[in-house]
Amino acid sequence: MERRLLPELLDIEWLQESYRSGALTPQAVVEEIVRRAERDEALNIWISPPSLAWIQPYVDRLPSQPSETSPLWGIPFAIKDNIDLEGVPTTAACPAFAYTPAEDAAIVARLIEAGAIPVGKTNLDQFATGLVGTRSPYGEAGNALRPELISGGSSSGSAVAVARGQACFSLGTDTAGSGRVPAALHGLIGYKPSLGAWPTKGVVPACESLDCVNVFAVTLADALAVDRVARGPEASDPWSRELSRADAALPERVVLPEGELEFYGPYASEYREAWTRALSRLESLGVPVVYVDYARFAEAAKLLYEGPYVAERWAGLGAFVEAHPGATFPVTEQILRAGAEPQHTAAALFQAMHRLQRYRQETRELLAGAVLAMPTCGGTWTRDQVREQPIAANSAMGKYTNHCNLLDLCAVAIPADEAAERLPFGITLFALAEEEHLICGAAERFLSGGTSAGAIHADAVLRSGGKVGDATSRRSAGADHALADSVTVAAPAMTSVAVCGLHMRGLPLEQQMLEHGARFLREAQTAPRYRLFKLATEPAKPGLVKQPEGGVPIALEVWEMPIDRFGAFAALIPAPLGIGKVELDDGSEVTGFICEGYAASGGLGEAEDVTRFGGWRQMLAAMTTR
Repeated sequence: MERRLLPELLDIEWLQESYRSGALTPQAVVEEIVRRAERDEALNIWISPPSLAWIQPYVDRLPSQPSETSPLWGIPFAIKDNIDLEGVPTTAACPAFAYTPAEDAAIVARLIEAGAIPVGKTNLDQFATGLVGTRSPYGEAGNALRPELISGGSSSGSAVAVARGQACFSLGTDTAGSGRVPAALHGLIGYKPSLGAWPTKGVVPACESLDCVNVFAVTLADALAVDRVARGPEASDPWSRELSRADAALPERVVLPEGELEFYGPYASEYREAWTRALSRLESLGVPVVYVDYARFAEAAKLLYEGPYVAERWAGLGAFVEAHPGATFPVTEQILRAGAEPQHTAAALFQAMHRLQRYRQETRELLAGAVLAMPTCGGTWTRDQVREQPIAANSAMGKYTNHCNLLDLCAVAIPADEAAERLPFGITLFALAEEEHLICGAAERFLSGGTSAGAIHADAVLRSGGKVGDATSRRSAGADHALADSVTVAAPAMTSVAVCGLHMRGLPLEQQMLEHGARFLREAQTAPRYRLFKLATEPAKPGLVKQPEGGVPIALEVWEMPIDRFGAFAALIPAPLGIGKVELDDGSEVTGFICEGYAASGGLGEAEDVTRFGGWRQMLAAMTTR
């Protein structure tokens, strides 16, 4: 029964409500996460995957932690495998580099103290060097939505873990965009606090002076809940500093790039159109808009990999690379060794630092009281394309992200409309380090405008009707400029709907589900008491018929839909199909599609028994391969 209640995407508010009501326990949630990780093994999400063997002690200690004073009590989270978790190897996606830490990274310790449950260490582009998710000896981390496309890096596994419901939130690192690009490619929130606001003690350095831990989450509210626990100086961390975050507020103006931006990859035109739609939403936030030349940000971004700053990566990892020939991924070693090239002299570094200081001064003048909005990515690539041009494709992914930490900015990547089917598009909002509350306010206002009905994960970000989600998704667009971090409203009454055919994800009638406010919860199976028939209709429809005896389990999907919209949806269903109770393999019953028996016995012509395929989607796949 507990598994039945667990949706495919997890968020803090939903889990905490479920714990309070007794509908779920942390033990049940962790067990389901382990099952999901096994289900998705081929996606290469994990380096140290979820296992009860080492997660159990964290669950067992929860009864001694009062939930009232533990803001993340029972909340499962994933950790990028360049961040230390006591007793679990840290590999940075390089087996020869692996070590087992004796203590948690400072930020991990804070989260565990707040009641959060670490469930695994995630895959990454080796040594956090890359934005594509393909540079790991542990396998390419698969895209959660479209397997032919990249997942984004370097925090690839951390994003995919959240997008596949195997963590409520996850930790990544973000030096050049690694905590924002994977978020954009999966329709998630990618929150990158100001440098030093979260401690980096216990994080394998990439560019130590620019490294930052970030969080991936389904909602902005969840990201900010993590921020409240993670934020604050750490005495033993030389990069830590005191940077408080005020309550969310709207900026005085939104700064946008003037002229045409560059888009790339096989979906360049779709990304360009999605950016145009995002511009319209940004212009309608009720905040003055200013267009500026983007060149200053582009010039600053070039310093990270095209100037002497690349030497910082070699300073941190060069000794290991030299001592372990062949241990590093070839393309990763190529990038690291670029930092040792003779032109990167001390004089060149100081010249670059002086240019960067001028850029920072100009940026502070431009963005005082404002936010800058950009596409998070100008496109994406297939995995095959990245293999063919690993450096160029990766470099393009950082075009609108690399400037951020060099200019000492905070950032939040948020979903916008889809660029194409199952292809999320997102924007990033930037602000000065001490003005994080402005990106929060602007993000809340932008997200409150809603998303297109066809969005894959944006519905999870807004949680139709405001059930969960970011704070402003539960407020009107005309809200006061001073916005709170969390505002709640009553959730709409929902009913489950089991679908076994054309209404499943990616099939022709999925749109009917979305138009009636439904959201996907999980894949499931019927009890072994059903047969499936291909009805003689146009188009062909599945008929699920319960048997008095015999039968087999049939694959289906469980969605939930607002009760006040269910009647209109049911009215669309043509005979001989109807709505009734469907028995699942766990013994529970859900409302779902059933078929009158006469249709399967020749009442509508010759119906074909397709039970042998075990489900409608499996039947379609088999027919396609014939």
